[in-house]
Amino acid sequence: MNDNAMSELPQQIRALLQDGNNSETVLPQVLQLVLTAYQSETGTIHRLDGEKQLLHLAAQIGMPPFLMDTIKTIPVGKGIAGQTVERGSPVTICNLQTDTSGVAKPDAKKTGVGGALCVPLRAGKKIVGTIGVGTQRPHEYTPTETQTLEEIGRIIGEHLD
Repeated sequence: MNDNAMSELPQQIRALLQDGNNSETVLPQVLQLVLTAYQSETGTIHRLDGEKQLLHLAAQIGMPPFLMDTIKTIPVGKGIAGQTVERGSPVTICNLQTDTSGVAKPDAKKTGVGGALCVPLRAGKKIVGTIGVGTQRPHEYTPTETQTLEEIGRIIGEHLD
């Protein structure tokens, strides 16, 4: 991704969220902007139910139907999104197909996703969810790509809180 597109992305997302659209319609639009900028085919946004320690799917693009039951509700600590909340920091995998870290669930490999990056959605210091992107090719996310997605995570987090 070029640096120019990367630097404009947070402002585009802020503008989209400030239009006063409801989350149900605006979150898929936000996710599509992110996926386009990151040249990625799949993405999810989850909201955190802190009391129950569960992540609930708020938006998704490109996820295969067989995975929908698995990603609809994710316990904190499980899978890539759950690990992101538990660690309170980004989780990135260069190639999900060959990953042996144990972070990704076995079903995740069936998606065909190579590179994956998931970051917390934050409202201040509080984690309120996650946003994740995945691409079909192996991809090592750069510090700039990770920092930009974290900035986007703060913008979305403030909107959701």
